[in-house]
Amino acid sequence: MPQPDALLMNLPARLRQLLGNEAVLDDPALLAPYLVDHRRLYQGASPAVVQPADTAGVATLLAFCNNEGIAVVPQGGNTSYCGGATPDESGRQLVLSLRRLNKIRSVDAAGFSMVAEAGCLLAQVQQTAADVQRLFPLSLGSEGSCQIGGNLATNAGGTAVLRYGMTRDLVLGLEVVLADGSVLSTLSPLRKDNTGYDLKGLFVGSEGTLGVITAACLKLFPAPQSVATAWISLPDPTAALTLLGRLRAASGDRTSSCELVPQVALDLVLQHVPGARDPGVARAPWYLLVELSSPADDDLDALLTTALSDALEAGLATDAVLAQSATQRAALWMLRESVPAAQSRAGGSLKHDISVPLSALPQFIEQGSVLCKELAPEGYLVAYGHVGDGNLHFNLNQRDGTDEADFLERELPLKRAVHDLVASLGGSFSAEHGVGRLKVGELERYAPPIELELMRRIKQAFDPLGILNPGKVLR
Repeated sequence: MPQPDALLMNLPARLRQLLGNEAVLDDPALLAPYLVDHRRLYQGASPAVVQPADTAGVATLLAFCNNEGIAVVPQGGNTSYCGGATPDESGRQLVLSLRRLNKIRSVDAAGFSMVAEAGCLLAQVQQTAADVQRLFPLSLGSEGSCQIGGNLATNAGGTAVLRYGMTRDLVLGLEVVLADGSVLSTLSPLRKDNTGYDLKGLFVGSEGTLGVITAACLKLFPAPQSVATAWISLPDPTAALTLLGRLRAASGDRTSSCELVPQVALDLVLQHVPGARDPGVARAPWYLLVELSSPADDDLDALLTTALSDALEAGLATDAVLAQSATQRAALWMLRESVPAAQSRAGGSLKHDISVPLSALPQFIEQGSVLCKELAPEGYLVAYGHVGDGNLHFNLNQRDGTDEADFLERELPLKRAVHDLVASLGGSFSAEHGVGRLKVGELERYAPPIELELMRRIKQAFDPLGILNPGKVLR
């Protein structure tokens, strides 16, 4: 085998021989966007970005890299919050971009399924389903840029988990290229298949460390025919959970989204996001954005109005506004989806992506707020997220007039305290963003030893030479 430096020097030329000129980028200007993560936490280096046009090209690349001992970092839309798709600083890891695998291979409206390649944008998958009067329910703020392969590799969550589950719940089958170039294809649309281990379940959420997902057979659902959306003023998170329970019961579990937003987050959006408009309800410490949907032509507006009237009478809510048009609905959703952008524009922030059992959410918010005041007085809490499934983005923003360096120095002790609190309540330090490079140490700290040992055995079985996304999920 050539010496590593000689191998890397000749690597782009050898890759072009294998896959063609279009498949290889090595111009520094073209490489640059692939080498920094979405949050700009990591700046990596790589001799080349390889972008095969099909599954056979991915298989050829991995077989070559496995034989030569070259590490490969799979990358989709590069929207990871945990550095999961960024090469390290050594300059010895190839980036494998899936963007050219962007075909919808088939749509079966009658069978409520679709086969999409990994490089398809999430928005493209959603629109393809809508074109045949079906719904693919995964919905994220980054859906115009994230790719379905990355959604699968990270088991993405989003705003519809309450009704439809995580990405793992939306998959019928996968096509995966293994480290040695072998192709595992389980793209069957079967809903029932009890023939051995559920191999596809291992790859969903594995962040490209066990294999490279190249295509997926996805579940589709009936397209909504009626939708009702409301923005609700609340006194506290306990009222939010009580109201959610009432809405689920009253609607026959047609509640598809339930998002908790504090007043401080709404203020940030109104201040920093052009086009954002006040929802027109009484100011309150907390708000809920709730949405009901049904594939039938139901009068969900009337149902939601009645439920909200009962909530107002019971003191669970102090005010509410019901969207009267698709434009108003979009305006309300803009307020929720713009919170991350508003935080970024407001200055430095410290982020936590946690989940706890629903019943523990009020306790977590109360005790976590105290920790934030004690351990990071230079910041203020912006806790928002998917309250219907127990997932909060428990973030702090830097206060005006404070020193940014002092604020950012609070990150490690605050993270430890917040994650310890989460663990004590039976929760998770990574609800929907994955582990990536950022949270490897957290997984080692909080996962039971037997879980870590089993993960390492699985990694060894699927990738014995450790070429797939090294340093991510497992050290």
